[in-house]
Amino acid sequence: MRKYVGSLIGVDQGNEEVFSDFASGGDMWTGAGSRERRKKVKFSEQFRSIPTVQVGLSLWDMDSGANVRADISADNVSETGFDLVFRTWSDTRVARVRMAWMAIGEVASDDDWELY
Repeated sequence: MRKYVGSLIGVDQGNEEVFSDFASGGDMWTGAGSRERRKKVKFSEQFRSIPTVQVGLSLWDMDSGANVRADISADNVSETGFDLVFRTWSDTRVARVRMAWMAIGEVASDDDWELY
């Protein structure tokens, strides 16, 4: 558990299209086996320390002819951004994916002093 004492808490959020492979015949739609897509996200403002990031699917367009398999995560989280990650495997066919995210963490205050 993270505990913040006497700090400002910032919340940033977004909704990002990670890929759309149906029209272009990309490997998420036509491929098989392990596949992964990443999308870099930059926060609207830098956090003071590494925030907690929550991700979820806001749109998934999958073929109904195979099992639906998905692993989603936030990777490489820093004070300035992170990578949205979508993985699938086997014969799952994914036309497109959009992911929503929320970052919560400590942010700087206008009243903070910076000592050099």
